[in-house]
Amino acid sequence: MQKEEGTDRPLKDCVAVVTGASRGAGRGIAVELGAAGATVYVTGRSTRDQPASSYGQLLALSDLKALPGSIDDTAEEVTRQGGRGIAVQCDHTREDEVAALFDRVDREHGRLDLLVNNAWGGHESFNGVFEAPFWEHPLSNWDTMFDRGVRNHLVASRCAAPMLVRQKKGLIVTTTFWDRGRYLRGSLFYDLAKASMTRLAFGMAHELKPHGVASVAVSPGWMRTEFVLAGHKTDEAHWQEKPELARTESPRYLGRAVAALAADPAVMDKTGEVLRVADLARAYGFTDVDGRQVEAFEM
Repeated sequence: MQKEEGTDRPLKDCVAVVTGASRGAGRGIAVELGAAGATVYVTGRSTRDQPASSYGQLLALSDLKALPGSIDDTAEEVTRQGGRGIAVQCDHTREDEVAALFDRVDREHGRLDLLVNNAWGGHESFNGVFEAPFWEHPLSNWDTMFDRGVRNHLVASRCAAPMLVRQKKGLIVTTTFWDRGRYLRGSLFYDLAKASMTRLAFGMAHELKPHGVASVAVSPGWMRTEFVLAGHKTDEAHWQEKPELARTESPRYLGRAVAALAADPAVMDKTGEVLRVADLARAYGFTDVDGRQVEAFEM
């Protein structure tokens, strides 16, 4: 049977911005949007020639000599997958750079269909300690998780909202981590930051709903990012040799969730919700890259 035209590229008319897409979750999302046919503005600080300079501590802990990934690499992969990748270097802590990004999108396309808030500086101050009482965590964690995490999402949303409201449609996706309201024991700063992102998505949903624009928070499980793989001394080709990584999922699993939401004409029915990737996989019928429907990660 001949496939109906466009069913393999459901986002061929979609213009998207994915922030923090040099690596990890952002890269997985951008690539899957590309596979669905979208035009994706891939943003972040790391270019092929000039990686972000603030990850020295995490690189040392991960035993990595160089920062993995760049917006150029991701944009090229978006195009290889069938979309159009456009790399834009942007420091999302800088309001002027963020405003210039969305001005460019408006100038070049006249619209925006999807914003994925993913730029996250929370790991820039990571000292290798996963569990400690809040009085033992450095206050630098607040700066990275809130000033270079939550604030990044708010700044991008403020710039995107007028475009979305003008066209009376669109979607904002905020990546977060949510474990059904449980306390993320061992890192009060992380728990506060992720809860703030979830609340940000909820609040924006209320203000955007009268304009036909949806806002959701999406929570992946334990992702096999480049840093997670490096920390376990393995790579994507050999992670299954590490039993401790059995519960992990690829960043593209999250990407497939975002692509499914962006292609859903009834996505307004979900506005304001916190959505787990595992639940979306069952609802929309997609799998991870290895064919599994990975169960939701719980603490």
